Amino acid sequence: MYAEFFGLQHDPFSIAPDPRYLFMSERHREALAHLLYGVRGGGGFVLLSGEIGAGKTTICRCFLEQVPENCNVAYIFNPRLTVADLLKSICREFRIEVKHEGLGPATVHDHLDPLNEFLLASHARGERNLLIIDEAQNLTPHVLEQLRLLTNLETSERKLLQIILIGQPELRAIVARPELEQLAQRVIARFHLGALDAAETREYIQHRLQVAGLKGPLPFAPAAIERIHDLSRGVPRRINLLCDRALLGAYANGQNRVERAVVDKAASEVFDSDGTTPAPRRAATAAATRTSGLGTLGMGALAGAVVGALVAAAALWFWLQRPGVTPVAADGAPAGATASASPPIDEAAPAPAAQAPQAPAAQADPVPAAADTPAAPTAGWPGADALITAESDAWRELAPLWGQALAGADPCEQALDVGLQCYRTARMTLHGLRQLDRPGILNLRLPDGASGRLLLTALDENSAVVARGERRWRVPLGELADAWRGDYATLWRLPPGQSGRLADGRDGPAGRWLNERIVALQAAGSVPASGVGLAARLAAFQRSRGIEAGGPAGPVTFMQINLASGVDEPRLLPRS
Repeated sequence: MYAEFFGLQHDPFSIAPDPRYLFMSERHREALAHLLYGVRGGGGFVLLSGEIGAGKTTICRCFLEQVPENCNVAYIFNPRLTVADLLKSICREFRIEVKHEGLGPATVHDHLDPLNEFLLASHARGERNLLIIDEAQNLTPHVLEQLRLLTNLETSERKLLQIILIGQPELRAIVARPELEQLAQRVIARFHLGALDAAETREYIQHRLQVAGLKGPLPFAPAAIERIHDLSRGVPRRINLLCDRALLGAYANGQNRVERAVVDKAASEVFDSDGTTPAPRRAATAAATRTSGLGTLGMGALAGAVVGALVAAAALWFWLQRPGVTPVAADGAPAGATASASPPIDEAAPAPAAQAPQAPAAQADPVPAAADTPAAPTAGWPGADALITAESDAWRELAPLWGQALAGADPCEQALDVGLQCYRTARMTLHGLRQLDRPGILNLRLPDGASGRLLLTALDENSAVVARGERRWRVPLGELADAWRGDYATLWRLPPGQSGRLADGRDGPAGRWLNERIVALQAAGSVPASGVGLAARLAAFQRSRGIEAGGPAGPVTFMQINLASGVDEPRLLPRS
């Protein structure tokens, strides 16, 4: 209606997910890069989460335009399905013929068998298979577990089915549930799509108007754009709704520029008084109230009782359902050609065991004695000036926790001289941090866009403490999950008699000490009984800690031995 009035050829603020209007902010580019990385990786799960209207579906449409030609894609956008219905939808999307003999509807196995045959045959042809599920927060844990089982089919190089889950923020909480830990370990990339900042909101509005054909100046006053950002909170869909109504209001009044007052009036028509609820819902609620026949006092009492009951029920549900931790990155899939129902972890990428090991009674307290206890951590993230830029500086910051000062040009080489070894991984998870239970270096990207390193010095059920020098900051685990992609580095104490870098400690002094410690732990009942010999004992210990059994005795194994044996090392978790 107003397009011609403002010199436009198309409607610039439609809420339809049109890839032509995709505004690639830095976070949108990162989201797209994560999806592209996932499809080119070795299989598993990729998670893309974001607020309602943040642009997830539009990003997905743009991603589909860049999918390689040899990739078969199944796209499911209504996941409120049972396991059988989901498998039926997947087979239909992949155009797989399902044959069923006998009475009754087709069973789960009737769909699984041809699906597995299809995946194997397409792999033999050099094709990849991609399953995308939108609105994945609606999947039940039972259905998610079935999806995990679908990724069990693999070769020695990669899994045969790549699954992308796209959903609202609660999807992260669902995947973080303890019963879905095996799925969480198979997430190879994840990204949370945040809102636009004030500058990006202006660029977003300008971008959409230019795509729609705008040739002249923006038809929005600077104050109006600032108000749009405030009211929309930087969520693209809310920006679209507000801009569309504001342009319509300016057109109706014959104004060629939208002023702040027009935006405020448009907001009163589009959103509820709190700026969160669309106006049609408010109108429907008001109409229901007018026609209910209840008196004012009765309605107030009923509303209070209902709201109170809902709040209490929601609080109880949240308390019962909350996960102990939130994984933020994933370990790789097991290297073998045959997948197991519960994939172990390898020495290069520690991940949680089914049950975390108990800390010994003599475990060191991560907090100094009362007389030396520093001030409480500051809530929230530090500024960019607090970040550690150079990795070598981060190692020097970490070393004093082990009672050492690493002042050389190569801190990790110097650490070997004092019986310590550096350990790095790019695939750590929060569960893995709890399992290793030791401070370390995190590579972070803060909400303001600054990147650098901080020390992780403490971790509890709901928050983490990051530090540099004497300064400390406490951040919620959810915010840590958004800022951290799994890069982690730490120190660990070498076994007695080990004089150089340890890669596999099954032989020499390290092997003898390892055998003695596992024998002692088995005698104490901390490790399951096993056959005779180091190989059998080592495999039993590794299985009990979620480490790939039968492999080398590398740093992860020795860190777990140190933890179980009470070796003097700093700890991350609070003492119980």
